Amino acid sequence: MKPNTNDLIHRATQTLIDHVDELTALDQAIGDGDHGLNMRRGALAIQGKQGELAGQSLNEALRTMGMTCMSTIGGSSGPVFGTLLVTLGKQLPDPPNAAGLAQALDAAIQALTRLGKAQVGQKTLLDVLDPVQRLLAKGGEGLVKRVRTCAFDAADATAALDATRGRASFLGDRALGHVDPGSRSTALIIGAICESLDAPASAQPSSLPA
Repeated sequence: MKPNTNDLIHRATQTLIDHVDELTALDQAIGDGDHGLNMRRGALAIQGKQGELAGQSLNEALRTMGMTCMSTIGGSSGPVFGTLLVTLGKQLPDPPNAAGLAQALDAAIQALTRLGKAQVGQKTLLDVLDPVQRLLAKGGEGLVKRVRTCAFDAADATAALDATRGRASFLGDRALGHVDPGSRSTALIIGAICESLDAPASAQPSSLPA
């Protein structure tokens, strides 16, 4: 069964809007302090295009949202989240399944690595995307719930990582103990998508098809 694209988009964008203060506080600790506001700006811009997105396939919507992120989100987050969404839009099979999503996410990780010259373990959103991608590739029962847990656990784990990319890298050891804002945003988005897939009102199955 295809996911409800409208519900996915609304939940993912609304969770960023609802958590703007948390994301701002995280970024104030180790960054410019504008991550929450930037992500909210992008989320509101996407919500403003809900009418246009409603007439698009999931792949088309992902590409549209990616381009919207690039044009509306300030700082490095615009190109990063824009590249993530555009790549997923190009690579995701229709209808999506766990294996196809894992392959698309792998392509997105490679694109982000080229874009930011970052690697897993450097306190970035890759530290959430990588374990989620590997979990999707393995598949199995209860995948949606396990992906959600994995994303949030991985974001929390960035607090113990040294920051070697971005503005946080200038803080050295002072960045330790702080969760990476981009990782937290990524986990929030993944969590919202998982909630949409599990929501009875959306008539979604409790796990992605293999």
